[in-house]
Order: sequence, then C-alpha cells, then structure tokens
Amino acid sequence: MANIICIVCPKGCRLTVDEKTLAVTGNGCPRGAEYGKNELTHPVRVVTSTVRVEGAAIARCPVKTAGSVPKEKMAGVMRALDGVRLTAPVRRGDVAVADVCGTGVDVVVTRDLPAR
Repeated sequence: MANIICIVCPKGCRLTVDEKTLAVTGNGCPRGAEYGKNELTHPVRVVTSTVRVEGAAIARCPVKTAGSVPKEKMAGVMRALDGVRLTAPVRRGDVAVADVCGTGVDVVVTRDLPAR
C-alpha cells in the first residue's frame, strides 16, 4: 500500500493506493482516484518557472508547461528554460518553447509583457 496526498485540488485528500491492483481509497472525487493510479504508474507534473525577457519593464517572464510532463523530465525542462530569452512584447499564451525536451508539450507565457 502506498499513501499519497492528492494534489489535483486544494482539498488534499489522503489516498491509499494498493500497489498490486491500483485500487484507490480516500479520494473525494474521481479525479483523485485517477491521480492515485497515475502517481504509481507514470507520475506527471505541470512545470512553472520564469524565463529572461528583453525590452520589457521587468527582466523575467512567467511561463508554464501547457500540459503535464513526465516527472523524470522535469529537471531537463528546467535546464531547457535556463537558456530561453524572449523579446518583448510577449502575450499570454505565446509559445516560449515548442515540444520541450521531446515531451510533446509546449512551454507557454502566462503574462502579457509590453515592450518598453
């Protein structure tokens, strides 16, 4: 049995997952059951960070992955973001990095930053 705290919503249900059958208990909703199963078989996360931006009033721009990436690729995603430089203006939803680390997931801008 594995004990996991669900992170799908702010409720934070305490899940118990049978490692053999993947039966989940303690979830308050169906999303928690899915999260518990996925956490044992193939954990994924949304990555949030910032990247450099030139020509804007502030030097860094918030970004996030447009979907979940495998947990084992998170460090690679962060390394890829370290070298990114955007040029203002940028708009929320703009793709900062396409198909980051071969995951099929884009990194997108989460804040409008007009040019100075």
